[in-house]
Amino acid sequence: MSLAADDIDRFEASRPRLEAIAYRLLGSAGEAEDAVQETFLRWQAADVDRVEVLEAWLTKVLTNLCLNQLTSARARRETYVGQWLPEPLLAGDPMLGPAETAEQRESVSYAVLTLMERLSPSERAVYVLREAFTYPHREIAEILGITEASSQQIFHRARKHVADGKARTEVDEATGRRIVEEFLAAATSGRTESLVRLLTEDAISIGDGGGRVPARAKAFEGAAAVARFLRGLFKPGKAKRAMAGGAPEVYAWTANGDPAVVAVVDGRVVGVMCLEITAEGICAFRNQVNPGKLERATAHWAVADHGEPLFTAF
Repeated sequence: MSLAADDIDRFEASRPRLEAIAYRLLGSAGEAEDAVQETFLRWQAADVDRVEVLEAWLTKVLTNLCLNQLTSARARRETYVGQWLPEPLLAGDPMLGPAETAEQRESVSYAVLTLMERLSPSERAVYVLREAFTYPHREIAEILGITEASSQQIFHRARKHVADGKARTEVDEATGRRIVEEFLAAATSGRTESLVRLLTEDAISIGDGGGRVPARAKAFEGAAAVARFLRGLFKPGKAKRAMAGGAPEVYAWTANGDPAVVAVVDGRVVGVMCLEITAEGICAFRNQVNPGKLERATAHWAVADHGEPLFTAF
């Protein structure tokens, strides 16, 4: 069934919101785009005259597509090479969605997206729809085919799971940049002690290479171990330049609302390192180096006003 131009326009007006929901649910920009496109195909095949509330109809279709995707994704991630981390989105990417409230900003932070991997698909859906998009439980219940009481119970359980694992402190862009610059100065100084002073005692570092770029399967744990790894990571070497395809330019940036280090070679983003900040120091480094999860970041970087790099690594 072909859609009238007005019906296409109505869908396109909803696309940014749908993509933001799908990204939070799936942790992948590519999969989010696919889910939204499939939602459009369902809209195209629907009897649109019988759809009373477009936003509710589209959200229900999209959410259930994402739930099916999450169920199959769990099986795929069991065979994923190394650690699985979400796909990072750089500052200004419209797929980050609403950011008016602290809850909305937190729900798309890299730390919380990672924590949400612990949730069941239904917990994740309820958490995202309620926390990030403020859907009432009555509407969430209708979307998921559950009772309103069940939606409330699932939300409280999901929120507790996420809260139990985080101690993130929100920082503004200027403070985040200062923290990144201070970290990079310590990491390139060659002195482990200066790095350790910036970290919490239980700091961790996790990398996702997807089997395409070398990344340790097990996280580095503890300030001393993390500091040694990071000092070695930024130590110059021909093998590192060859692996990256050149000498990366290093920028202090923001990804998913978190302070981040972005490494770029010839306009191609080859790594995004998100820092998780607490009142005691940097508690986590999550490093995305899987090329398949950096394509959108590269496209966004090409049109961003990123200025000059802090330095060239390796």
